[in-house]
Amino acid sequence: MNLSFDNTQAAFAYKSTSDLVKARFLFTVIQSPLIVSVATKVTPVLMNSGLPINGIIRNTIFKQFVGGETLEESARVTKQLGSYGVQVILDYGVEAKEGDENFDSVTENIIEAIDFAATQNNIPYVSVKITGVASLVLLEHLNEAPRLRSGIHDSESENAAWESVRERMFAICEVANEKGIGVLIDAEETWIQDPIDRLAIELMGVYNKEKVVVFNTYQLYRNDRLRFLQLSHRIAKEGGFILGAKLVRGAYMEKERERAQKNGYPSPIHKDKFATDKDYDAAALYCIQNIDTISLLLASHNEESNLKIMDEMSKLGMQKNHARIHFSQLYGMSDHISFNMAIEGFNVSKYLPFGPIKEVIPYLMRRAEENSSVNGQTNRELLLIRKELARRKDKKK
Repeated sequence: MNLSFDNTQAAFAYKSTSDLVKARFLFTVIQSPLIVSVATKVTPVLMNSGLPINGIIRNTIFKQFVGGETLEESARVTKQLGSYGVQVILDYGVEAKEGDENFDSVTENIIEAIDFAATQNNIPYVSVKITGVASLVLLEHLNEAPRLRSGIHDSESENAAWESVRERMFAICEVANEKGIGVLIDAEETWIQDPIDRLAIELMGVYNKEKVVVFNTYQLYRNDRLRFLQLSHRIAKEGGFILGAKLVRGAYMEKERERAQKNGYPSPIHKDKFATDKDYDAAALYCIQNIDTISLLLASHNEESNLKIMDEMSKLGMQKNHARIHFSQLYGMSDHISFNMAIEGFNVSKYLPFGPIKEVIPYLMRRAEENSSVNGQTNRELLLIRKELARRKDKKK
């Protein structure tokens, strides 16, 4: 395979030199854990203070990682990405507040996003966080309740609340099924994940009989997720449906470890990156080898993991644009992977959040923290941006 992730001309063809200069500045700032730590605490406060900093946020971190405040604004980015063969996973990036009224509002916005996706030719998926349509307290309580695993609830009010959550998700999936759009259910923290997994399996059992509508997300930095993926596959085969599997490394490592230490239980997170990488690649290989009964979405910024799967596809004689194999990276990051893969003909997408600037601040702060904490991630982005800027400068000479 001749694919190279070093082709910065292809990676940044969709960005102007001005955009690249802004991105260089942003990633340089994000390089500093101290600055990021202060910024993540101060920015939300400043946003709510009425001070005129919206413009600064909009033209820097918001523009880098978010499609727009509305679906209409996101349409411009979606069209731009599509012109380079890159697809889009649409995500309503607003952090939900507690209360049925808020949960119902998020549900409506997600359904609106699905309707919009169906009008575009390069939005195959919409992402959903169960915490956007369900109470954290409810999820945590159900996660801890052994009765849940036997299908019996001991609280009438919780039964009613959980039934409302199910109704919201079935409403979302029903529209997605009709419109031909996939639903990616995000993974969350371990202490609320069990009911999410159960609901994902239930939804797959209904909507994944003949095609794949629903995907569950497996965080492979957890030391039990490879086994759980295999168990999910067994349940799918026994239930006569196709398993939708989105593989990620994980998003809550520090929080998980701190909580485990505080509450005196073994950390659910692998001890080191090597173990995480090993499980991630094993999970991806397992999905590829069972592609007749699994649909795989490989969400990774790791060059080696993507190359391994592309190599395995080649060995197995699979088409690059195999209908059940899809690659994805976050919008604003790893363009060298996404755009170079798209040129080669692979199914690849950008995870594209949208929402009011004030409401997506938590998402943006997580992106800043992730880039600051993931070893080598920001350095890699900066290296590639600088390389492309230098190439463009030399071309002008």
